[in-house]
Amino acid sequence: MIAACSSSYSEVVMGVKFSYFGIDIIRVPVEMREKLATPEAEWPRAIEELCGLHHIEEAAVLSSCNRMEIYVAALSWHRGLREVTEWMAKTSGIPASELRQHLFILRDNDATQHLFEVSAGLDSLVLGEGQILSQVKQVVKVGQGVPGFGRNISDLFKRAITVGKRVRTETNIASGAVSVSSAAVELALMKLPASSLPTTRMLVIGAGKMGKLVIKHLVSKGCTQMVVVNRSEERVALIREEFDSVDIIYKPLTEMLTCASEADVIFTSTASETLLFMKEHVEGLSPVGPDVGGLRLFIDISVPRNVGSCVSELDNAKVYNVDDLKEVVAANKEDRHRKAMEAQVIISEESKQFEAWRDSLETVPTIKKLRALVEAIRVAELEKCLGKMGDDIPKKTRRAIEDLSRGIMNKILHGPMQHLRCDGSDSRTLGETLENMHALNRMFSLETDISIFEQKIRAKTEQSQK
Repeated sequence: MIAACSSSYSEVVMGVKFSYFGIDIIRVPVEMREKLATPEAEWPRAIEELCGLHHIEEAAVLSSCNRMEIYVAALSWHRGLREVTEWMAKTSGIPASELRQHLFILRDNDATQHLFEVSAGLDSLVLGEGQILSQVKQVVKVGQGVPGFGRNISDLFKRAITVGKRVRTETNIASGAVSVSSAAVELALMKLPASSLPTTRMLVIGAGKMGKLVIKHLVSKGCTQMVVVNRSEERVALIREEFDSVDIIYKPLTEMLTCASEADVIFTSTASETLLFMKEHVEGLSPVGPDVGGLRLFIDISVPRNVGSCVSELDNAKVYNVDDLKEVVAANKEDRHRKAMEAQVIISEESKQFEAWRDSLETVPTIKKLRALVEAIRVAELEKCLGKMGDDIPKKTRRAIEDLSRGIMNKILHGPMQHLRCDGSDSRTLGETLENMHALNRMFSLETDISIFEQKIRAKTEQSQK
């Protein structure tokens, strides 16, 4: 998806527009998503590279197991879109022509609406899941101090966090909601014979956040023993302490294939960028018993994937990845729709407030210039007045005259300033506010000779040519 919404900076002269747009790959095949996935550690690099493009001012990356989105504030919508698409093609190795077939484009308020829905859990595979809100928070945390994670993008994501919290606090959307990890466990149970759970041999590869959640949900389903393979034992030891009534056996990565040979169901959730299991690895494993259906199940919730799809070509193995979890969450559509409608009321309210704030930035330069102009006049006239009164003016009198001049200035400016504000607190439309801004610009000669937009484009072009 590519989402764009118009915006402007406080220092930009009237009429110059910026654009937000995000690129969401949640709806494309996992084969493409894994090529586009950007690890959290690389988000700062991605932001800096994106902001090095001619028409990109700010950027943010939101990348998770089933989502890859890029948000930017662009000097030009069309040129910015082309530059970001070309950047994605270059970094992923996917031809731009192929990428364009899958990108979904949103602009203006729709981009804001989309991110708010993402943060609220409405755009997740599992409605209301909470992990995505943590990921949105992480975008802000990682972005702090990174050149290019500027005011517009930062405020957009901070407001999205507020929306996510409100939706989960004021609705019951999270009630009964499951994560990708719990959906993976549900999928495994759906595929196993009903009576086989007590004896099914469970293997979890990876003890990070996703792996820990898999373990948690296996325990909630009555699983009392499992093997966990991880690079180090430290994380597994902490998990073992939390679930002290469950027999959790740690094994190092070097013993992964041996453990897999002794398991009926294998959950994989590692950050490995290479496949852990290929056809040649699995065909040599010991067969599973008929009590679990004669198939060894691989539930792979990693992006990039940990298990090659070729494993499913074997007669005694079946692979499921994150795209297969849709089968689990297809139930209770009516209830989920009702919860989503409750959340949309909050999202709509927050979107209007955010858009009003962003629209108000259009008038900030005029407000600043008008106030500076009147302040200069006030100071000049005040000095004339004080000069005529001589040098022996008491401090109290001088202060009273200064306060009088400021009071007169503020009262005169109050009306124009009120008509330049666009914060949604009254019935004035943005169009009316902009008309007032045009009028004040003309009356007080507040226009600049060259737009800041043009200056920024010229500066970025010259910098790239050095």
